[in-house]
Formats: sequence, C-alpha cells, structure tokens
Amino acid sequence: MNGARGSGLRRSGAPRRLTRTEARSARAASGFLLPFLALFLLCFIAPIGYALYESLLKVERTGPLGLGGETKQVWAGLSNYVHALEDDRFTAGFGRVLLFGAVQIPLMIVFATALALLLDAASARWVGFFRTAFFLPYGVPGVIASILWGFLYVPGISPLVEMADSMGWNVDFLGRGAVLWSIANIVTWQFTGYNMLVLIAQLKAVPGELYEAARIDGANAWQVARHIKLPLIRPALVLTTVFSLIGTLQLFAEPKVLKPLSNSIDSGYTPNLSAYNEAFTSNNQHIAAAEAVLLALVACVLSFGFLRLVGQREKDGESG
Repeated sequence: MNGARGSGLRRSGAPRRLTRTEARSARAASGFLLPFLALFLLCFIAPIGYALYESLLKVERTGPLGLGGETKQVWAGLSNYVHALEDDRFTAGFGRVLLFGAVQIPLMIVFATALALLLDAASARWVGFFRTAFFLPYGVPGVIASILWGFLYVPGISPLVEMADSMGWNVDFLGRGAVLWSIANIVTWQFTGYNMLVLIAQLKAVPGELYEAARIDGANAWQVARHIKLPLIRPALVLTTVFSLIGTLQLFAEPKVLKPLSNSIDSGYTPNLSAYNEAFTSNNQHIAAAEAVLLALVACVLSFGFLRLVGQREKDGESG
C-alpha cells in the first residue's frame, strides 16, 4: 500500500507533458521571440560587450619613443577609466549636462503637460491641427533643428539679435554664459511635442465616467485636471522624464553643430562629444570606449535611481 501510494505521488509529482496544441503554441511563441532576441543581441548586447572589451585595452607602440612602425593592443585594465576621470573637460561635461537636465527637463515636462491638458480639454478647438503643429518639430532631425536655430543665434543674420539690438539689449546667444541655454531652447522646442503626445495618449485612456462624476460633484476644469488627470497620467510623466534624462546625458547633435559658431563650445563640452572626439579626432578609441561606458553607467544609475525614488514615494503614499 505504501509502495503504491509512493508511486502515485511520484506520478502526480512528475512534470506534465504538453499536449500537441500547447507544444505548437510554445513553438509559435518561440518563433515570434527569436527575431527580437537576435536583434537585441546583435544591436544592444554585442555593442555593449565590444565597448567594454575595447575599454580594457590600449595601444602599445614599438621603437624609440614609441615611433616604431609596429603597434599592438595590450591589456590596460582600468587605466582608460582613470584617464577619462582625470580629464577635466570630460568631468566638466558631465557637470554641464547635469545642470542642463536639472533646468531643462522640468521646464519641458511642465510645457508638455500644460499642452496635453489644454488639448484634452472639452472646450478645445482645432485639436488635430494644434496637436500636429506641436508635434511637428519632433519630425525635424536634431542636426537640421540646430542649423535652423543657428541662423537665429548668429549676430549679423539673426532677426532676433537685430530686434534685441534695436531695443538696446546686448544679446549673445552663443556666448559662454548663454550657449548652454540656447541649446536647451533647441531641445525643448524639438521634444516638447513628443512628450505631449505620450501624455495625451495616457489621458485618452482615462475613463470618461470619472470626468462626468467629477463635474456632477461640482468640480471645475482646474480641479478635474489637478485631482483626476494629473494623478492618473503619473506613469506617463515618469516615462517621459526618464527618456528625457537619458536623452540629456546623450546630448551631442546640438553642441556639435553649434561648435563652429561659438568659441564657448569645446571638444569636451558634453560627455558624448568628448567620446566622439577621442575616437574620431584623436584616434583614442580605447579611451572613447571607456568614456562611453562611464556615460552608460551614469545614465543607468540616474534612471533606475529616479524610478526607485518614484516607486518608494508611491509606496509611502499608499501606506500613509
């Protein structure tokens, strides 16, 4: 009896074999996942792994004073990272983009939220036209946007500078104290519409019954926006903030295009620009790889740190 009972337990504890339909569904799911996994490995994991590998190497030249014709790659350990962190221009670039993000990201998110709430209002007219108009700058590539705004920044050809001069204002959009905020203006102009569309999509997912119930209770438009819409689009606000944070750390096209127009932008003005110049101007691809890895690490730390902070606040709010 005990033996029979034990064999029954073993049979019941054995893994259940998939039916033919379940096996076919599993194969179909794997077939859909394999192309994504292949592209993920090829376009994401492989470049990261190669950058890590390159950042741990250095070039060693033979001959007197390293002027020989033969070069070889040798193990460098963390020396490339030490060199990058000791570069004042590279570290100053990090401080610059962090200051940039601390000012530009909140302003852009506020503008995008205000536009989304206005276009979602029941009394809004020409919603399709304004939505397209606000989103249109996002369709302009960053290089083209920087060139367009460059014409508006350069003295002598800029109508904005001429207008300011006619009013007695000495404006230098490309000066040392203003060029960072001139770049912030380009980024805000370009990406506010994109963030607005993300927020509008979240607003459209809110059930209309909530708005009707609030109006029946006597809530005005401002109260509906503050107490219903804003709390419900919080996930979209967090998403757009994280994307904006990552984009800020990757700032490249705008300072690269404006660099010939301003003496205030050097080769290490942003971390991305520094890595680019190390790789393709100074031919120091190993140091460039180390700077790129450091940039990716900072982006991950700040992004996940922000998400964890938001999640902790949500937990504290629920428990309170």
